[in-house]
Formats: sequence, C-alpha cells, structure tokens
Amino acid sequence: MGSMGSFSSSSRKEPESYTRRAHHAGSWYTSSASELDSMLTTFLEDAHAAASSDLSTPATCQNMTQPPSSSDNGNGTNEFLSWSEMMPRSVVVPHAGFSYSGPTAAHAYLALREAVIMGGVSRIVVLHPSHHIRLDGCAVSGASTLENPLRNLPVDEELRQELLATGHFQTMDRHVDEQEHSGEMQYPFIAKVLLDASSSSSYSNGNLAHKNVDSITVLPIMVGGISVSQEAFYGRLLAPILAKDGTFTVISSDFCHWGSRFGYSPPRDRDYRNLGGGRVADLAMEEIYEYIEQLDRMGMDHIQMQNPGAFAEYLKRSKNTICGRHPIAVWLNATKVNKENGTENVEIKFVQYAQSSQVKSTRDSSVSYASAIARKTENTNLPN
Repeated sequence: MGSMGSFSSSSRKEPESYTRRAHHAGSWYTSSASELDSMLTTFLEDAHAAASSDLSTPATCQNMTQPPSSSDNGNGTNEFLSWSEMMPRSVVVPHAGFSYSGPTAAHAYLALREAVIMGGVSRIVVLHPSHHIRLDGCAVSGASTLENPLRNLPVDEELRQELLATGHFQTMDRHVDEQEHSGEMQYPFIAKVLLDASSSSSYSNGNLAHKNVDSITVLPIMVGGISVSQEAFYGRLLAPILAKDGTFTVISSDFCHWGSRFGYSPPRDRDYRNLGGGRVADLAMEEIYEYIEQLDRMGMDHIQMQNPGAFAEYLKRSKNTICGRHPIAVWLNATKVNKENGTENVEIKFVQYAQSSQVKSTRDSSVSYASAIARKTENTNLPN
C-alpha cells in the first residue's frame, strides 16, 4: 500500500488539473463504447423489469417518463407519496468488474436516472474508498474531466474549491486517481444515465431536466481508512453539501470479501453471527454462502436504520470486509446530522443483493454486492 505522499495538501500550491483517463477500461469493463452501451442498457432494462414485476421490491422506475404529480400539494411535496415516488437522493453501489456487479449496480442507477428525469440533479458526489493508498482523511480528485468510453464527465471545480478551502481535504494526484477503481466503476453508469437523458425525447414530457444534463458535474471524493470520530467529523462537514437541492450522492462499496485470499473465512475461523441486536442469526445455516448473506444483511440493516454508531459497532464485532465502510459511515453521519437539524430526512432501502459465487467449500471465495437507494421524505410519519 502506498503512502500519503501521493496527495497534495490544501495548504500547498494546487497541482495542475488533468484529464483522468479510463484506466480500467479494457479490463474491468469493455473499452468499446458500443459494447459498453449495450451492456449497460441490458443491465438497466433487466433491473427495470425485475423491479416492476417483483412486488416485494420497490419499483424504482415505475414513473420513468415523468415525475409523480398526482395529489401534489402545490409546493412540490406530498405527505402521501409512497417510498418509490419520493425523490431519490443517494445510492450505495458496488464497484467490481461489470460482469460481476453490473446487474446489481443497475438497480441503484435506476434511481439516478429517475432523479435526473425529475430535474433533481445538478451535481453528483461520488464517495469512494482507497484500495491502494494509505490516506488519513479525505481527498478530492484533481481532475478537470473524467474520461470514459461513453461520455466524458466534467468535474465540479466550484465544489472542489469549497472543500479545499476548509483545510480538511487533500487532492489526489493523477496516478492515485487513475489507479483507484472504486470511483471509476461508477463513471460509465453515470455517463450512460446522462447520455440517455440528453439524447432521448422520451424524457421530455413537460420536464426540462433533460435540457440541463450537459451541465451536470461530478466530484469524486476518496475516503481514507479513518477513525470513527473522523467519520463523524467528515459527515458533519459534508452534511450541508449533500443536502443541497440538486446534489446526488453515490457511495461506492462492495460487501463481504470471503475466502483465504481476503483473510476472512468465518464461521470456519470464528462465528460472527451472534452479535446481539438487529437481525436474528440462524446458527444452523448449512451453506457458507447463506452465512455470508446473513452477515451482510446484518450490516445492511444497520445502514437502513441510519445509525452510524451501530454500524461501527457491527463492523468492530463482525470484522466484515466491507471495503467501502468508511465512505458509507461518512454518508450515514451526514444523513444523521441532516435529520437531527431538520435539513433533510431520507429513508434508505436495499433493493438488490448478489454474490460473485456461492461459496460451499473453504477453498472457494466470493465478493458480495448490494445496492441501496435513499429517498427524501417530506414527513417522518410517512407510511411504509
């Protein structure tokens, strides 16, 4: 793992901006624009069909061609809206190669597409972890443009400067930025959503959102291996920014990394299920992959509860290898602050879960993927 020397302090002379190349195109996903577009189209269409047909899954795209308007109270809010009709504000998304996690990620990106259609997006903040560099804090991308095969994405310079001015953010250099895959794996999906919105007349329908798609900016923020107190600090710092109208947040994370190559093989090394509270553990599970899912869903429950303290305790006790745990925790702390001060209240629901393979032997390994959507509620007494 590298050192923090690959970052620039906000107190130093700001490095020259650069175009962030699509470093993982051709390996983690295809570098062919046509093939990538076809792949993402299939993922999104399949997710749409699954969400629409499965009554137990929120139909996140049931109103894809126009924003909900029935029973509007005249000021854009409606205390009787169901969860699936509320404005999407954030998503938790996996970041493995698209052949593995793309179908799961698509369930979350339906919500971004919906928010763009509804005119609710002017900037997208991507919170992602660091897999290769040791970072005690957070760092913004130093790029001016995020390149990818479908559509280049402009970086939000105004927000970057606002964060650097706090003195609490560093700037990634080009090498660090391009080596980190957890941010990059979000950019093709973002580009796909914006490309479709800007080119398809089906998105107009009296809504002007598609006319402003070209002006939507993105700011990647790398969240390092920070402490619980630092997670709370950065959550407070980012809370007013993430709550701003027009800001959509993408939190990049895979879930359990199981197997000897990840150094995590419960319950063979230790049974972490009986943690107390939350989901009740079934200690009679027969298959390892079922155990892994149960362990993941305990963490997902804490995320849905929006309790960063409980999530931190779960991670401490379970040791679950959720690689985006720090970005998730920063986001949870931000949602907690916004709820407590009355700025914004959201409801979080996980809408899809999958594993790269079903582990049945200690010789196997797998990575888990989960997608969640956070929607803005207008009334804390909304029906479930």
